[in-house]
Amino acid sequence: MNDEKAARLAAIRAANAAKTTPSAEPRSPAVPADSARTTLHQLALRGTDEFSNMPPAMALHTVVLTLLATAAGALAAAVVLPYWLPNLSSSLLGAEPKAYWYLARASGFVAYLLLWLSMLLGVAITNTWARLWPGGPIAFDLHQHTSLLGLAFALFHALVLLSDTYINYTLAQVLLPFASSDYKPLEVGLGQLGFYMMAIIGFSFYARRIIGRALWRAIHFLSFVVFLAVLAHGLTSGTDTTTLLACSIYWGTGGSLLFFTIYRVLNTITKPATARASS
Repeated sequence: MNDEKAARLAAIRAANAAKTTPSAEPRSPAVPADSARTTLHQLALRGTDEFSNMPPAMALHTVVLTLLATAAGALAAAVVLPYWLPNLSSSLLGAEPKAYWYLARASGFVAYLLLWLSMLLGVAITNTWARLWPGGPIAFDLHQHTSLLGLAFALFHALVLLSDTYINYTLAQVLLPFASSDYKPLEVGLGQLGFYMMAIIGFSFYARRIIGRALWRAIHFLSFVVFLAVLAHGLTSGTDTTTLLACSIYWGTGGSLLFFTIYRVLNTITKPATARASS
């Protein structure tokens, strides 16, 4: 762990030095305008290139242990607890309160908000916002942490439903997309697909050097598909979608991410025109 922390510290210092050190080579006025053009794809990914050599913010074995602990806790609450503490189980499984359903909904909202925050940080890294506060390397670390924590809460959200007596999910129905035959299979399946895509994106941080930067970037663009799938899952399958709190969360997160994404796209489109004008 000491070597890993030292490597991260060195990478952060190198990124900060590259950001604050001015270029020693002046721009030649004789450079033609065409050479100043930058493609939309290059501009959109320029911010991530600055941190592409940084090691993952969380060690792989830590992520695996966190997910295993989350799964064990959810399964213990759903399967073991009713046998060990039958009196407590009878109160949890009674008509009111629907404890396991509330646990599933609460963890689902937390997972969704962590996904939204991770998306915002990912968009901010490619602009100047993250460099102003809290700083590019810190934002990059938070982007990874929130993505992986969101994955853990999404796993708990799914597994704890095994104890909900209203739906009576089996493990296969929880794990297999569109296998929820008793309750909105399409809507629930969108959330299940979103979970697996979240896992692919999250673990791609650790396979970046193996799969290459181009494929890693392409995988990361799936984040927008994941967000839309999870948003649709929450809107269509949640029983509390019509409440003021749920509507505020869905409209606030969806609208803010749409705004900052459009801003990022417009910003990358205008940069080539600015570069040509200054040539």
